[in-house]
Amino acid sequence: MTLLKTVGDPARLRELTAGELRELAGEIRAFLIERVSAAGGHLGPNLGVVELTIALHTVFESPRDRLLWDTGHQSYVHKILTGRQDGFDRLRKAGGVSGYPSREESEHDLVENSHASTALSYADGLARADAHLGVRDRATVAVIGDGAMTGGMAWEALNNIAGGPERPLVIVLNDNRRSYAPTVGGFAEHLSGLRAGHGAGVFGELGLGYLGPVDGHDLPAVQDALRQAVALGGPVVVHVITAKGRGYRHTEANDLDLGHAVKPMDPRTGRALKASPPSFTSVFGEKLVELAERRDDLVAVTAAMAEPTGLLPLQRRYPHRVIDVGIAEQHAVTMAAGLSLGGVHPVVAIYSTFVNRALDQLLMDVALHRRPVTFVLDRSGVTGDDGPSHNGMWDLSVLQVVPGLRIAAPRDGTRLAELLAEAVAWREGPTLLRFPKGPAGADLPAVAAFNGLDVLRRAGSLDVLIVAVGALAGLALTVADALRARGAGVTVVDPRWVTPVNPALADLARRHRLAITVEDNSRAGGVGSAIAQTLRDAGVRTPLREFGIPRRFLGQGTRAEVLAACGLTARSVTGAVEELLAGLDSVPTADMDAPGTWPVHSGEEL
Repeated sequence: MTLLKTVGDPARLRELTAGELRELAGEIRAFLIERVSAAGGHLGPNLGVVELTIALHTVFESPRDRLLWDTGHQSYVHKILTGRQDGFDRLRKAGGVSGYPSREESEHDLVENSHASTALSYADGLARADAHLGVRDRATVAVIGDGAMTGGMAWEALNNIAGGPERPLVIVLNDNRRSYAPTVGGFAEHLSGLRAGHGAGVFGELGLGYLGPVDGHDLPAVQDALRQAVALGGPVVVHVITAKGRGYRHTEANDLDLGHAVKPMDPRTGRALKASPPSFTSVFGEKLVELAERRDDLVAVTAAMAEPTGLLPLQRRYPHRVIDVGIAEQHAVTMAAGLSLGGVHPVVAIYSTFVNRALDQLLMDVALHRRPVTFVLDRSGVTGDDGPSHNGMWDLSVLQVVPGLRIAAPRDGTRLAELLAEAVAWREGPTLLRFPKGPAGADLPAVAAFNGLDVLRRAGSLDVLIVAVGALAGLALTVADALRARGAGVTVVDPRWVTPVNPALADLARRHRLAITVEDNSRAGGVGSAIAQTLRDAGVRTPLREFGIPRRFLGQGTRAEVLAACGLTARSVTGAVEELLAGLDSVPTADMDAPGTWPVHSGEEL
């Protein structure tokens, strides 16, 4: 039996000798390579924290002592050591271990922080609570990467932590010189000096204790530093130097991201098990390069995610036209407003879930000033395998309130390219495109156009109007075919630009017995809600039913599994529509193909 199989909880670690702990570290790395290669996930970050995590669990006693991870994707080793080895067979899948800390999984996971730069604020609050309640027999430990330290929230927390020198708090700075990409900015340069032994730097100036730098792969050295930090009392920074991707040649040799997030792959070769088809992300990246070749004023902005958001082709073609601000979404948005004021058109590429962090900046610094900034939200809608925090299910609900913001939801790759070109050409204010993670799929051409709407299907009488939002157009067409097979007439339209609502939708809805909307955004405040308001304002009495994501956090699984759990399948939607039709009073319907019913012709819109 391997040592790892004998570790069911952290207490077992404290029974092992130093030699056995070193042996255990090797077994953990082999386990990570095998299981993460099979499932996909954050391999590089976890290979880099094996010894550090062992040290934390030998010096501190979780869950009595609170261990916080920032960002939480580096918690796989922590999960392995706290009784969750078996769950790695279904890592990031329904019923398996989450890719981030999960309170549902274990009492050892206190917070579910998958958004960066938050742990120090949690830790400050926990330390203050202990002080208020007179609790002195437990420690609070925040592990934060140097990449997460580029976020402004981390510095807000440090400012407050330094203001309470009497409150014990251990801050482990896991310095591997990277977030997803190499850490950028002046702080990265400052850490270089600290790594060279040039004192306590900014931490000392703030009045924080400082220990280090410490080799994060020297287990006894890390254990000693942690014990010293506890003995010092007060807030102490333990500066630990680690190597992302350590111990696996394919991650160590990956210059792009050191295996930050891998797809299912052959662990022997490090090659993906299957080729990825063209994705919305890749289509965006290619089109942006094409636009940049024609327009010198286009630049792109990323918050430490150039490759995942599709900016790598532009960065390779025009390195000086991609600005990486680190994990600093708020700064990225207001800086983009400044670029716009200076005569540049910025394209801010960001995950949908992370744009929530910059709502105030988008609202007050961009929209209020009517700046022509284009936002491109990757991972919109259901992402699935990264769990509740990474679903981009709120962007339409949150951002439709922003005055002057035009929002597009492309249904396929061709529409993405068209709408991106339209977005960067708009000079009256901000624009935004949203699309999901995954393949762009086959193109879904329009059969006609009607006052700015793409008509995707038109058959039979005017029974059901289906408004398809973005990538759920394929689902809408499947539903239309099923309804048509049962004798109902259907019209399927894609608004392309979903905000502001096209008044033509009210005209169409008025002519149908029933209207439905289908979107992979929250039903609360989504496109369906906005269209319902438009119909009410126009005095349209046609019943409208919104199909979307319920107002709850969604568990992990594949995109298809999560959508199915939300009722967003052809079978579920078709069944619901049939019930709605059955409940309607019989009313005369016009033949859609009758002359003069509505002005439609194929090709260009009227």
